[in-house]
Order: sequence, then C-alpha cells, then structure tokens
Amino acid sequence: MHFEDASLLLRLCLAMICAGVLGLEREAKNKPAGLRTHVLVGVSGAFFVVLGDLMMARAIEQGIRDLRLDPLVVLSAVVSGVSFLGAGAIFFSNASSRPHGLTTASSLLAVRRRWVVACGIERYALALGATLLYLFALHVLNFVERRVGAPDL
Repeated sequence: MHFEDASLLLRLCLAMICAGVLGLEREAKNKPAGLRTHVLVGVSGAFFVVLGDLMMARAIEQGIRDLRLDPLVVLSAVVSGVSFLGAGAIFFSNASSRPHGLTTASSLLAVRRRWVVACGIERYALALGATLLYLFALHVLNFVERRVGAPDL
C-alpha cells in the first residue's frame, strides 16, 4: 500500500461530499438525477483525474521522456463519460415520463476502466477505497434518498 493513497482517497471523499451536496439539492426537488447519481459521477470524475496524475507521475519516475503529458485529455474523457450519462437521460418510461437507469449508467461510468487502471499501476488501496465510496453511494445513500422521498432511478 502506498502512503500517498490516503491523500488521494481524501480527494475522492471531498468530491463525494461536494457532489452529494448538489445531489441532495436535486433530490429535494425530486429531479431524476439525484443524490446517488451525483455522487457516483463526482467520485468517478475525481478518480479519473487522480489516476491520470498517477500515470503521468509514474511515467516520469520511470524516465519515459517521449511521453506526451496532456492533462486535458483526461478532462475530455471525464466530459465524454458524463455526456454519455446525460444522453442516457433521454430514455423515458412510457408509464412515468421520467428517465430510468441514471444510477446504473453512472455506476457503469464509475467502474469502466477505473479499477483496471488503478490496479494496473499497483494502487490497490486506492481502488479498494474508491470501491467502498461507490458502495456507500449505492447503498447508504439509497436509504437517504428513500427518507427524502425521491423515486429510485
């Protein structure tokens, strides 16, 4: 386990809190993308950026000089992932006229390649910590959503 992983997990926790505040506001207004969806997307975006930083630092440590280090590519990947999620919001149920599957779509965004990259660069504790944050978002926040009275998406 890398000592730095605790600091990196703190970044993910802060992203979870910030996204959760926005998600709770959306939840209170009974909007389709609520608490869990916002938390999953927020942690996913932060995790993607953290992994991009780690991969660039690792390449520099290994003396790879001809690597093109472009943090904007990482950011564009986050935007593409969130855009994919937004596109999923256009699918509505005929019965309820509300989008369904947003949380599932955001959890797919969360898992796609994040753990593969984290484990591939030997950041096992970081991958495990992110997994626990996602499980928290899916299960504990589901309880909070139900208490607020929002529909399950």
